[in-house]
Amino acid sequence: MSRRAQIRMTPDEVRAYLDEQRVISVATMSPNGRPHLAPLFYVPHGDGVATWTYGKSQKVANLRRLPQATVQIESGHAYEELRGVSFEADVEIVTDTERVFEIGSAMSARYDLTGGATGPEVDGFLRAQAAKRVGLVFTPTKIVSWDHAKLAGTY
Repeated sequence: MSRRAQIRMTPDEVRAYLDEQRVISVATMSPNGRPHLAPLFYVPHGDGVATWTYGKSQKVANLRRLPQATVQIESGHAYEELRGVSFEADVEIVTDTERVFEIGSAMSARYDLTGGATGPEVDGFLRAQAAKRVGLVFTPTKIVSWDHAKLAGTY
């Protein structure tokens, strides 16, 4: 078995990894042909992820031209701890305010964006934010993963 095959995560391991991590790096294509890289909080969504961001951001302008991105999530400090998932994705830009609110609510719950507050005031805040934002849903078309702990210290 190849080393590459040894460190590959199973689909269940990939989903579990996405559940436990907190920040993705998203690469979109800038008008000048160079990658535009941005870190984002996210929520797991199917086999991919979803997030929200300001509709006038550079990444959204890039995605309106070409709704494709590469996403990477990684962790670990020492070689034997390195884990990660990288995927090419088709990206849906969500403009329906109710759907954007749902993504924002999931983000708020995951990251405690409201300091534990709940109720109508929080919903009002999230709805006001949703009106200024778009949702981004990243659906993987190709997934690459690695978990060096599977090598059990042999390199």
